Amino acid sequence: MLRRRLWATGVLVAISVAVPVVPAFATVPTEMPAETPAAPVLAAPPEGAADVREDQRWVLEMLRAQEAWKVTRGSGVTVALVDSGVDDQVAELRGRVIAGPDMGSVKFDRSKPDAGRHGTAMASLIAGAGNGEEGLLGIAPEAGILSLPLIVEERPKDGSTLPEEDLRSRNDSPLARAIRYAADNGAKVISMSLGAYGPHRSEREAVSYALSRGVVLVAAVGNDGDSQYTMDNSTSFWNFPAGYSGVIGVGAVDRLGKPASFSSDNLSVLVSAPGVGVPVVVPGGNYGSSEGTSSATALVAGVAALIKAKYPNIAPQMVAQALVSTASVSPTAGYDDHIGFGVVDAAAALAKADRLVAGAVEISVPDDKHFGAGVPHEEYSRPGPDPLRLWLYGTGLVGGLVAFAAAVVMLGRHSDGNGPVVVDAETAKRGRSRG
Repeated sequence: MLRRRLWATGVLVAISVAVPVVPAFATVPTEMPAETPAAPVLAAPPEGAADVREDQRWVLEMLRAQEAWKVTRGSGVTVALVDSGVDDQVAELRGRVIAGPDMGSVKFDRSKPDAGRHGTAMASLIAGAGNGEEGLLGIAPEAGILSLPLIVEERPKDGSTLPEEDLRSRNDSPLARAIRYAADNGAKVISMSLGAYGPHRSEREAVSYALSRGVVLVAAVGNDGDSQYTMDNSTSFWNFPAGYSGVIGVGAVDRLGKPASFSSDNLSVLVSAPGVGVPVVVPGGNYGSSEGTSSATALVAGVAALIKAKYPNIAPQMVAQALVSTASVSPTAGYDDHIGFGVVDAAAALAKADRLVAGAVEISVPDDKHFGAGVPHEEYSRPGPDPLRLWLYGTGLVGGLVAFAAAVVMLGRHSDGNGPVVVDAETAKRGRSRG
């Protein structure tokens, strides 16, 4: 199987390995290029919508999506997709895609459908609603998509050296703008199948801002698992935004739940989802197959959307806890840096979220009290010594002084009656003269 290895050089990268039917890694530069190169050409799609529904069955079963749909299908939730443009006219997405502003790229142009292949594929995995009884179903088929396009450009590298200097070293980045826009415009989940090798201050601050507004952030960990660097060092480069604290980093597994060979392995991997041979929708309404942590990220974003649909006020950290604590196909040790805590289980995560929300107690804090009133307690006794002991000590001290004074008086009296007679020299002389 041919995989095109594309490396980030400090710029954002759409994370998906190219197989004959889907777009591959695609860099998102911070500087606008003069022209946008065409994305990889897709191979012939499956025969029809009925076939893709059957082809994706294993994906839905691994994530237990159909059990989760008995609780919610994601209605009322908007998922921001920071990716290439999205073809909003495919049957699976028609009427449920909002085109956001340009975040550093051109929007989807129907005359140039290659520009929207990656974004359309990811949107279909998140919120595809099928086409009647056929067509592809996303994990949250009633959710909406807020498309925030970033430019897609290939920049191949051999992967034999360390990444070049971060080219985003300015006060802002397209990704930071996209995250803030999504948080301010109703998105409850942000799906980011892209990244760069180095952190960026504006992106870190944007992530913190989104988390403070209750937005769940999901990002791909990267496709460097089979790179030369990983083989030499037994670990992959960290990919950002997946590496930022509070972001759910997603790795990829195959249909047997085994780590995908290309999936990056490092401690940014929190959970995993299918990422090998995952059916997707492509512009024009055709179907293809995706391979990469991009696909896994979109699927996990769909599960997060289900949780936010059922529990709109649940905190992002609780969503992450629900995903982690209920993951299936878990490593023997509980965690490893290939698949994190395991493969996401949508139905179990929803049930766990219900328990977390029920057990959470919200305590209101007045504006003039930083820590609230606290728990009331009994009145403390007055500090100081025990009064009884103090009285006994005082009485003993007084008694001791009285006894000492009495002893002195008695000794004085004894000295007056029996002590020696003191005679001065003149008296003694007179006595001798008389004698």
